Amino acid sequence: MSIKNITIILICLFAMPMIYSQIQTSPNWQSSHVYVNESGTLTYIPDKQGNTIPDFSHVGYHHGTKSIPCYPVARVVIPVEGDNWKNIQMAIDEISKNKPGINGHRGTILLSRGEYRVSKSIVISTSGIVLKGEGDNINETRIIATGRQRYPLIQIKGNGTSQEIIDTRVKITDQFVPVGSYSFRVTSADQFKVGDRIILFRPGTTQWIEAIRMNRIVERPGTRQWEAEEYNLAFEREITGIEGNCIFIDNPVVMQMEKQYGGGEIYKYRFDGRIHEVGVSDMYLESEYQSDDDTEHGWIAVQLDNAENCWVKNITTVNFGYSAVSCERFAKNITVSDARCFDPKSPITGGMRYSFNNNGQQNLFMNCLSRNGRHDYVTGARVCGPNVFYNCVSVNAFSDIGPHHRWATGTLYDNVVTDNDINVQDRGNMGSGHGWAGVTQVLWNCRAGRASVQKPWVSGNNYNIGMKGNHYPGHFKDREDGVWEGINKENLVPHSLYQAQLQARMKVK
Repeated sequence: MSIKNITIILICLFAMPMIYSQIQTSPNWQSSHVYVNESGTLTYIPDKQGNTIPDFSHVGYHHGTKSIPCYPVARVVIPVEGDNWKNIQMAIDEISKNKPGINGHRGTILLSRGEYRVSKSIVISTSGIVLKGEGDNINETRIIATGRQRYPLIQIKGNGTSQEIIDTRVKITDQFVPVGSYSFRVTSADQFKVGDRIILFRPGTTQWIEAIRMNRIVERPGTRQWEAEEYNLAFEREITGIEGNCIFIDNPVVMQMEKQYGGGEIYKYRFDGRIHEVGVSDMYLESEYQSDDDTEHGWIAVQLDNAENCWVKNITTVNFGYSAVSCERFAKNITVSDARCFDPKSPITGGMRYSFNNNGQQNLFMNCLSRNGRHDYVTGARVCGPNVFYNCVSVNAFSDIGPHHRWATGTLYDNVVTDNDINVQDRGNMGSGHGWAGVTQVLWNCRAGRASVQKPWVSGNNYNIGMKGNHYPGHFKDREDGVWEGINKENLVPHSLYQAQLQARMKVK
């Protein structure tokens, strides 16, 4: 039986209870926090502080305003006996010399049907390269990681890092900027213009660490208390409007900014080494391994960093130790769609089997499927949102889905289904002192065995709306619940918050 057929069967097995429930007579209902109004757009209801559930729709390839492109093939590679790394890498390096077209595209490389054994990372470090196969089934374009070390099979990575433009930093003057905001006031907007790329900077302070109580984690061997300077959060935004000293931005604030905890600042930045318009699609990616607990083999199928407006689409990955796709810190506006992560080979313990891992910002994972993973749809430490996991399924999961540790901000888990837990909580001294996993984490119409969604001591809230599954207190039984609404209640409208937000945004335009 093919991987695709297995996928269809697994999705159907998970979908049947939902399909059956939808034909029952339960009436439609809407959330009291965000709902579809008579004009077909969305109304957001603020809490007592003015926070709203933010608009998560500005994520993925070009913020969802462009479809993933399909370009003509410029170079064809066919498989050879032995190691295929040189042939594939030479083709990439050759196309990288082409002058980019008006759309930034340099050339599409087609890996024709067959088996490619590859001993080390295939690296794309130039913008405008598309690596495409002839299908994601085992008998179509099959690439096998054969190296005996941890490595990404395909690595999309530019160079350098984000650079602040000197003498552009100004302070936000508002005492409080609520979640969901698209504007704020600064000391002076004179040096800014529409279209400027800015960092919305929220400093880590000792006062905030004390208020969030992450300097008081109950210690065990290896526990690290949180340090203020490690929690400087840099949200990438673009200026869409200026009125006097009021700045308007393209993506909402996803963590409230408060004067008492350091307020916020903005500054212009540049990222010259970041690459863009790179795609990987239509492949079956596999890792050789020596045992189920092997830790020295293909580790990540596709890894992205220092990359923007890129995509990974229609891939099947099998037997990698860590993940199918991992977006690292400087991966931004990435779309990962129709991807499958099956049967990882590594110990079922910490740091292993993070099937779809996101440390970047404004990224979209949609229509993904995992089997035998641990943290299947997961964010790491200090992740700056918004980010979205939409319409994703986890089968035979060995651990939970959700923000994993150390304060991810602004993630939507929309129609995510798992046979294990979904948790947003204070993880205490788990790991090396994971503590509060995140804020502005929104579960929408998800299905899980059980869930714990808690409210942090300060700085906002977390939401669980329309989930099918059981409530449980989580790691700590004395933490306050976040917002829970309509648990085990059928027929939530809209069915998908992400899709409703995207459609409402396009309608307004």
